[in-house]
Amino acid sequence: MAKDKKPAFLIPLMVVLFIALAYEYGYREVQDKTAVLKEEQREKAKMLMKYNALIEERPAMEKKLALLKEERKADDAMLIEGQTLSIVSASLQDTVKGIVSGRGGKVISERSGKPGKEGDFTRITASMDVLMPDTRALSDIMYAIATRTPYLVVSELNATVKEAQNPRELIVKLDVAALTGGRK
Repeated sequence: MAKDKKPAFLIPLMVVLFIALAYEYGYREVQDKTAVLKEEQREKAKMLMKYNALIEERPAMEKKLALLKEERKADDAMLIEGQTLSIVSASLQDTVKGIVSGRGGKVISERSGKPGKEGDFTRITASMDVLMPDTRALSDIMYAIATRTPYLVVSELNATVKEAQNPRELIVKLDVAALTGGRK
């Protein structure tokens, strides 16, 4: 009978050990993998919520982009344009010459200044020596330059009377600057 007790005692011990092994290497491993999968699922759900929020913001972003493009077009209209700096400089000279001659002035000499950087833009200057019939013409020219689009700025003005006996005519040294686009 002693022999019968050993195998009967070993079988429940083996069953307990088998259950412990199955628990340790089976159930707990499956439980750990399940926890990892649930965590990944939560992370993916968060990402999905973020993507959905971005997708919902898209129409508002498109409207904002359209408004910014319109503002950019309006700002670009204030700049003098041309393919090269030489063309832009010539265009500035022609514009100023047209303003001066349209108001009774006569251009004696003209020259382009050296381009300079102004942030994202390039500053172009044109210097002219002009003969004005009177101060009223000078006033009209200054007004026409100041209210012109694209924007022109008088950076230097030096007026002298041509003849002391006849103080009507003026010789004016006029430097006019404009900005051209540096951003595309």
